Amino acid sequence: MGKGTASFGKHGRSKSHIVCRRCGRRAFNVAKGYCAACGFGRSRRIRRYKWQRKKVNRIRIV
Repeated sequence: MGKGTASFGKHGRSKSHIVCRRCGRRAFNVAKGYCAACGFGRSRRIRRYKWQRKKVNRIRIV
């Protein structure tokens, strides 16, 4: 098998993200070793930002 179209079909078989053991979401990047949702593996604090919480008619929507 060369490096053309046939070999590119095998790229989607491995999982890039698995279930995070801190937050439980399927956002833990296997290659980078940290969770995209909560930041586990990178920082001790839970990853969160102000822009994640949005208010519509003065009622917070998560």
